[in-house]
Amino acid sequence: MVVSPGFVIEQHITFDELQFNEWSKEGKTVVFTLINGELAGMIALADIVRETAKEAVRELKHMNIKSIMLTGDNKKVAQYVGDQLGLDEIFAEVLPHEKSDKIEQVQKGEGLRTAMTGDGVNDAPALAKADLGIAIGTGTDVAIETADVVLVKSNPKDVISIMKLSKATYRKMIQNLWWATGYNIAAIPIAAGALYSYGIVLSPAVGAVLMSMSTIIVAINAKLLNID
Repeated sequence: MVVSPGFVIEQHITFDELQFNEWSKEGKTVVFTLINGELAGMIALADIVRETAKEAVRELKHMNIKSIMLTGDNKKVAQYVGDQLGLDEIFAEVLPHEKSDKIEQVQKGEGLRTAMTGDGVNDAPALAKADLGIAIGTGTDVAIETADVVLVKSNPKDVISIMKLSKATYRKMIQNLWWATGYNIAAIPIAAGALYSYGIVLSPAVGAVLMSMSTIIVAINAKLLNID
């Protein structure tokens, strides 16, 4: 049998409490194996923190983005994982229906815009409540349908790519807007004959070419989009 610490205590089975407490402080979940009712050993279970998750949190900090964890795990486990990742804030022992409340708390209480990443059915309300919902492609259908963005791979660093892509796209939009506005402010009066007194008159054919040039330049600038 594989049983919980509560079962072992109820059955008054002796075990190595020092080792048990040491693993518990590390945020590990300890289970006990029994053979014919006698203790055979203890097994410490722990979440494996991906190296890519640590890198993602570090990059988010460099981008001045706060990292917060919402989890239903107990506080010891959450704190252990949070310390490994270097998270800014941890909400542990959060019930499924409370996740969206925590998102709202961060939005209103701290005045922050939020991006929520999740993959489970329980994450769907929080994904909907956040300013930006990011679902893992391998997650549940409910989470995927609720989110604004879906990650094809379950790589935490893809969240960084989304942030960089959105900022780079916005910069390109502003560049093209300024270019198109400035170009037309200068070109429309010329095409209307503003320089006629100086002997400069644009034919309709030349005007069409210049108009096409503006579109081509905007398209080329858009193609130069780079998130590196």
